[in-house]
Amino acid sequence: MQYPVISRLLDLAITIQQIPAPTFHEAERAAFVRSCFAEEGLAEVEIDPVGNVYACLKSARRQPFTINRPLVVSAHLDTVFPSSVDLRYEREPEHILAPGIGDNSLGVAGLIGLIWMIRKRKITLPGDLWLVANVCEEGLGDLRGMRALVDRFGHCREQSAERSDPLAYLVIEGMALGQVYHRGLGVRRYRITVRTSGGHSWIDYGQPSAIHELTAISTRIAALELPRSPRTTLNVGVISGGSSVNTIAAEAMLELDLRSEDSQALETLVGQVEQITHSAEKPGVTIELEVIGQRPSGELPADHPLVKLAQDCLRAVGSEPHLNIGSTDANLPLSRGLPSVAIGLTTGGRAHTVHEFMNIAPLENGVEQLIRLVSKVWDQI
Repeated sequence: MQYPVISRLLDLAITIQQIPAPTFHEAERAAFVRSCFAEEGLAEVEIDPVGNVYACLKSARRQPFTINRPLVVSAHLDTVFPSSVDLRYEREPEHILAPGIGDNSLGVAGLIGLIWMIRKRKITLPGDLWLVANVCEEGLGDLRGMRALVDRFGHCREQSAERSDPLAYLVIEGMALGQVYHRGLGVRRYRITVRTSGGHSWIDYGQPSAIHELTAISTRIAALELPRSPRTTLNVGVISGGSSVNTIAAEAMLELDLRSEDSQALETLVGQVEQITHSAEKPGVTIELEVIGQRPSGELPADHPLVKLAQDCLRAVGSEPHLNIGSTDANLPLSRGLPSVAIGLTTGGRAHTVHEFMNIAPLENGVEQLIRLVSKVWDQI
């Protein structure tokens, strides 16, 4: 039997999903979330200069001259889809099919759903609860929103009853129920641009082509032998260039994604890519190698109280926990040595495609997991 809040949560997730929110263009969705926070009567509701939306549920157990460390719960606003994508949805008894529904419209809706559950159960939290819907988690956003969030709370040198370091950062993803992401996967992203003088495909044949040079670089990079352990990957996700079929291309570009479980393995791969790129330069060919994304790595030990609590909360709702590594907003606080985990609210699949779907039945367990984690974290961290 579903909690009464589940149906409301699904309705809200769909409403959020229907608002386009490509990375760097989340303002409309942010404004809607801000209005939701305000309607719930939360304190300190605002949108910061980068576009993050903040709200605070003040603790009713605040004691004078007592440090009540706040808890920060966040979910990213942005999606991988451009504004031109058709956002129509299909709602079936067992699932909802819609671009961005689980990544991360449901996660954002979960911030408000958390407030509903706290009030429904009359839970009194011993510290302030900060809710943040942040921008720029996807693609080339480079965790800009999360970086601003962590910078805002910062590291307080002088603790006081009015301000102190956050107890922890909990990151909500819509479709990762059962996972506890306590390790941040290191990521480096490059844009490689090749430029030549170009020319006519017949008259100037023999002159270097930016496309030919770039594909040669891509082929050499793709041929690199990567370690299986620690797992290390590379992917050319975007490639473009040229102006017509009978023109020697004067410019071509690709975007490259490098990842590894191990920071040293990532640096080794970075060095190999840079060496291949630089060695490809020659007369008439200029190459620009630009870093366009850098997600820092970090790790919370598996025996840390927050990781153990997250696992306990999953077991309590009948879900087997899986400790995992991923590239999420949690990377940022983890890289600074701050307690953080990313968790999910339900299961689903085909994320980052127009056929994305989320399952409805597991959401009840996901919500219960979240409310347990939030209500117990002050006692166990």
